[in-house]
Amino acid sequence: MKTRINIYITKALLSLKKIHDMNLSIKSFKIISVLEALSFLILLGIAMPLKHIAGIPEPVSVFGMAHGILFILYILGALVMKRKINWPLQTLLIVILCSVLPFGPFYIERKYLS
Repeated sequence: MKTRINIYITKALLSLKKIHDMNLSIKSFKIISVLEALSFLILLGIAMPLKHIAGIPEPVSVFGMAHGILFILYILGALVMKRKINWPLQTLLIVILCSVLPFGPFYIERKYLS
C-alpha cells in the first residue's frame, strides 16, 4: 500500500514538473481561471438545480467532471504562478482560497493577474 502511495506522489510531482517546464504563461492561467469559475457557476446554478429540482442528474456528471479537471489545473497553475511571478505565500493562499468561492477566480484575475 505504501509503495502505491509513493508511486502516486511521484507521478503527481512529475506532472507538476512537466506543467512548470511547459512555461505556463499568465495568459494561460487567466484562461484556466475563467473556465474554472464558469464551470463552477454552471455546476451550482444550472446543473445542481436540474438534478435536485427536475430530477435530471446527467449535467452534474458532465459539468462536475469538467469542473474537477479545471480545478486541479487551477491549483497546479497557481503553484506554477507562485514561482513564476514570485508571489508570497499569503498571495498563493488567497488564490487557492478563492478557487472554492463561486466568483473567486474572477477576483484573482483582476487583482493579481492584470
